Amino acid sequence: MSRIGKKPVTVPAGVTAAIEGKTLSVKGPKGTLSISLADEVTYAIEDGSISVQPINETKRARSFWGMQRTLVQNLITGVTEGYSKTLQITGVGYRANVQGKNLKLQLGYSHDVDFAIPEGITIATPDQTTVHISGIDKQKVGQVAAEIRRWRKPEPYKGKGIKYAGEYIFRKEGKKK
Repeated sequence: MSRIGKKPVTVPAGVTAAIEGKTLSVKGPKGTLSISLADEVTYAIEDGSISVQPINETKRARSFWGMQRTLVQNLITGVTEGYSKTLQITGVGYRANVQGKNLKLQLGYSHDVDFAIPEGITIATPDQTTVHISGIDKQKVGQVAAEIRRWRKPEPYKGKGIKYAGEYIFRKEGKKK
């Protein structure tokens, strides 16, 4: 039994959910999201909640059960609250700023890095060393944050690079004299 899958996902006021064919679409105050439904699981919308149940007791159906319930929960949270990630840039001369539909990064390379901001994602730079990424799709927000971080991962000696807010960088000692 999936402990996560057993719990129904509550649909808050102001959010509507509908199953059309093989897609579940959720509409809320921040926008609309949809996922394709898995064949191994049944979905039911009843009295303000969405319940997810496996079709049979096979290992595949049970493994899909909890994950599909979590994906439905992510849709509901996305259209009500949204998701955000914060990146911090550390290093001399490293900075970021938003110019139109691009994020301009100066990361110690011989050229500036221009990162095109995808649809549905909002990027803000309150100061030159902080990047706030927000949107309604959890997967998309995390993917954009990972792509920006990939340009200059934090290194363990001086800690220079782009890191997630709250991320711990294991620091190494330099060469011994």
